[in-house]
Amino acid sequence: MAARALFRIFGAAAAFFAVVVLSFLLMRLAPGGPFDAERPLDPQAAAALRRVYKLDLPPAEQLWLYFKSLMHGDFGPSLHWRGFSVNELLAHALPISLRLGAEAMLLALGLGGALGLFGARAGRGLSARLGAFAVAAVGVVGFAAPAFVIAPLLQLVFGLRLGLLPVGGWTDGGAGPVSWRNQVLPAATLALPQIAIVARLTQAGLRDAFDEPYVRTLRAFGLPRAHIALRALRAAILPTLSYLGLAAAGLLTGSVAVETVFGIPGMGRYFVEGALGRDYPLVMGTVVVVAALVIFFNLLVDLAYGWLDPRVAEGASA
Repeated sequence: MAARALFRIFGAAAAFFAVVVLSFLLMRLAPGGPFDAERPLDPQAAAALRRVYKLDLPPAEQLWLYFKSLMHGDFGPSLHWRGFSVNELLAHALPISLRLGAEAMLLALGLGGALGLFGARAGRGLSARLGAFAVAAVGVVGFAAPAFVIAPLLQLVFGLRLGLLPVGGWTDGGAGPVSWRNQVLPAATLALPQIAIVARLTQAGLRDAFDEPYVRTLRAFGLPRAHIALRALRAAILPTLSYLGLAAAGLLTGSVAVETVFGIPGMGRYFVEGALGRDYPLVMGTVVVVAALVIFFNLLVDLAYGWLDPRVAEGASA
């Protein structure tokens, strides 16, 4: 188990290193630059700015200097938001994105797990058919409609037509903490695709678990259905657990469109503004933070999967 954990940690570190290097090189290969504008700068002024921000150095030397700064936790100054460092911008944006992602994850696990449990009920009665139809319907909507389509529809229906919820923003009248009403539509938009996947995985896992011999034995002994469901849930939750790492990645990357549509000052919004303004340090800062979180979540899920299913650890050490 310890050897497998060390191997996974080494793999996570290698993946993080590869993401940083590839992102850095792709940013430098992209056309345009941070000081390109409709009105071009004086060549001497542009050259002076490139020297100040060390953009006149060879890419390999720039990459080495970036890693040195990264080891000290310094993402550098923002080229678009003059007077602010990337650390200051991300310190403001990261808690917002994490909060939105956590709310969407809880919503996806709660509703998706409930739909999957409802759809996996044994029997061929009306309730079983309704459960299967509900899972299929949510799956079609969640898979087919992207966030930039779902978000305006929710804004139109619940914000403009019904007037129940705000259509955007992340403050309650400009003062005090953000209201829960501002969080409902963004979290629902972000969670809908994950609800569909969690429901499908939970339904399939529970159906397979209910067909296991030990479950039939428990039924033969006349144990309560709730007890049998809890025993089967541990085996059924493994496919869902293995997906949580990908779900975390989907929530963090999907927040780009959601935060932009709803006007939320999170990581996604800063990434878009940094990319449009060729703000290299800001884009790299958001990529590094998101990559670190995604790799960390995948590592936790992988280790937890091996703990819940000892056969995984035994297979790795065999």
